[in-house]
Amino acid sequence: MATNDRNIVITGFMGTGKTTVGRGVAAALQRQFIDTDERIVEVAGKPIPEIFAQDGEAAFRHIERRVCRFYAGQRGLVIATGGGMLVDESNLRVMVASGFVVCLNASPDEIRQRLTGQTGRPLFSGDWESLLEKRRAIYAKIPHQIDTTGKTPNQITQEVVALWQNAFT
Repeated sequence: MATNDRNIVITGFMGTGKTTVGRGVAAALQRQFIDTDERIVEVAGKPIPEIFAQDGEAAFRHIERRVCRFYAGQRGLVIATGGGMLVDESNLRVMVASGFVVCLNASPDEIRQRLTGQTGRPLFSGDWESLLEKRRAIYAKIPHQIDTTGKTPNQITQEVVALWQNAFT
């Protein structure tokens, strides 16, 4: 597999900018953009909050694993994952093996500011700060890290593109 053909996978906790930055990176590198949460909605035929409410988190994670493996098998994409997708060790291994994985991070205050007033995030309504703490160690295993706190989407996009380009020069 040619290194420049690898997928660029953007992950991290909710509110760190995965989708916005992923779209920017895809535009900058002229690649197709995939948002795995959007694909899960298509596969399930209903919004994520409904999947959680009607079918439970386990059903959501099952669909998520299928979507993860499907896109890990593709080439030349920019993929924004849901915040919990790569918390699953097998999903993490699959994406790291097949792509260039970048984890976006932000301070809890920044996440709160970005997500306040948003709907459609079933895990934000609970004790999301404890969830963030539980996930930190797993996110830390991801090869490339960018702190998005206080940065614009364009700045973060440029950092991801630079990381990608520098990795293969």
